[in-house]
Amino acid sequence: MARRTLSGGLALTAAALPLSLSLVMTPTAAQASPPGTKDVTAVLFEWNFASVAKECTNTLGPAGYGYVQVSPPAEHIQGSQWWTSYQPVSYKIAGRLGDRTAFQNMVSTCHAAGVKVVADTVINHMSAGSGTGTGGSSYTKYNYPGLYSSSDFDDCTSQVSNYQDRWNVQHCELVGLADLDTGENYVRSAIAGYLNDLLTLGVDGFRIDAAKHIDTADLANIKSRLSNPSAYWKQEVIYGSGEAVQPTEYTGNGDVQEFRYAYDLKRVFNNENLAYLKNYGEGWGYLSSSVAGVFVDNHDTERNGSTLNYKDGANYTLANVFMLAYPYGAPDIDSGYEWSDADAGPPNGGSVTACWQDGWKCQHAWPEIKSMVAFRNTARGQAMTDWWDNGNDAIAFGRGSKGYVAINHESGSLSRTYQTSLAAGTYCNVQNNTTVTVNGSGQFTATLGSNTALAIYAGKSAC
Repeated sequence: MARRTLSGGLALTAAALPLSLSLVMTPTAAQASPPGTKDVTAVLFEWNFASVAKECTNTLGPAGYGYVQVSPPAEHIQGSQWWTSYQPVSYKIAGRLGDRTAFQNMVSTCHAAGVKVVADTVINHMSAGSGTGTGGSSYTKYNYPGLYSSSDFDDCTSQVSNYQDRWNVQHCELVGLADLDTGENYVRSAIAGYLNDLLTLGVDGFRIDAAKHIDTADLANIKSRLSNPSAYWKQEVIYGSGEAVQPTEYTGNGDVQEFRYAYDLKRVFNNENLAYLKNYGEGWGYLSSSVAGVFVDNHDTERNGSTLNYKDGANYTLANVFMLAYPYGAPDIDSGYEWSDADAGPPNGGSVTACWQDGWKCQHAWPEIKSMVAFRNTARGQAMTDWWDNGNDAIAFGRGSKGYVAINHESGSLSRTYQTSLAAGTYCNVQNNTTVTVNGSGQFTATLGSNTALAIYAGKSAC
């Protein structure tokens, strides 16, 4: 078995993708962006369900997060590494992070806090070995008693090796994991049964792990079998230039995670000019904003170095501020734990006693990031306006009459007068809890220190 059984084949293709774009015919897009007025998801990676429930009440709900994404709930192989969660051995809710009761309690508690729940679901494959799962189920590769037998898996038992070959990508084994034959009626029914079980527990949507390795028609068939076919649907389809399988193929099913967004943010914040971000998103050849799931980092990319991560300091924080302020896609805020060993599982088995203790990074609760969730909710539906840049690493832009943000990524402080479309009045700069006064012409003057931001929005006058 590979050292790291990464979800989605990222270890094979994502670390250094070419930046050239290829045009692929796009099917009619589903209107699958997160419904409602709050589209920010906190991805509480490897948090156990009891801890997620508390965080929904204490932080996510009050901050305005619309969704929380939880790690795969299904029974999986034993082991301390995080990636054991991505090797299911049954569809019982009996993983490291909690049992069925804990999961149900978490969903109910989050809903009471106004936060919807997305479950990370692993339906492309099962495990790579044999043993006893976290819920006591015995299994061998290709045989999962009461669920799947060898006839339910694809005929190709070698590893995915050629991303220019569609059949190889979608029928062979991702890093040695038993690949389900999702073209079979029984397999489709079994997967839909698992998703429907989660829906009965109140789940509002799914992240489809390794969706690139499943034919889009198979996923459409599985989705059609759901008790709520309009449940939110976010698919992991990693872009690769010239590859046989492209993200645009999947937009008819729902949202697709736009990895190029995260890759390019790293490059811009580390090596290029923020001024280049003026037409970020569709202007860079990405997916349509209405079907794009965006992020600064996720659990895979923070570990393989293809994106920024919590170790990047101000670059990371400011990239998240930009993402939340800028009108493109539906943003995920990755929130995990410190690591030096990229395989290491969660501290305390996923139990979070308090943020910023025991290695838990809690990026979703960093003041600079958390404060931007309400900014985004207030500005939703407003186009970008009043763009300014200095041609280098300082930018500012508005969201109509609802908000305005400035980011100084220069090495020194910046003082200037900004032109906005905001109404005259006093506003709270939620980045540092100081007040800003906008005059009758929509202007204000401010000084931003190096690697700091300013964000003001309608309805937030007091700090």
